[in-house]
Amino acid sequence: MDPIGSIKLRWLHGALHDVTYELARSRFQFAPHTWEPAINAYHCEKCVRICVDLAGVERSQIDLTVEPQRILIRGARELPEPTHAEGRAVRLLAMEIDYGPFEREVALPAEVEIDQASAEQRNGLLWISLPLKQ
Repeated sequence: MDPIGSIKLRWLHGALHDVTYELARSRFQFAPHTWEPAINAYHCEKCVRICVDLAGVERSQIDLTVEPQRILIRGARELPEPTHAEGRAVRLLAMEIDYGPFEREVALPAEVEIDQASAEQRNGLLWISLPLKQ
């Protein structure tokens, strides 16, 4: 048995076993932190492509600022919760999905054409295309 895996398992069973949903929600809801979404960045022949993991974030909640040598991605994600039809949650078992305000700055390896930048959202991923300046 992997000792690290068993330590994590004991922590999950011990630390989270008695945490109720209401207590956890009130504790975390009033202290939002800024989190950083994960990215993949590619320097292609004609552009820089950046893929940002923003599952569950509405397009209207994303603010993208493009500058010649950096981009800034800001926004917010709502706390994902069960619907009323699924019944009231009585115990929080795990909370690993970041929510609240997010911000990610990416330095670019080369200067880009700001006016030709584009972005599209597919399957929870934001794809940003930044043509390289000639």
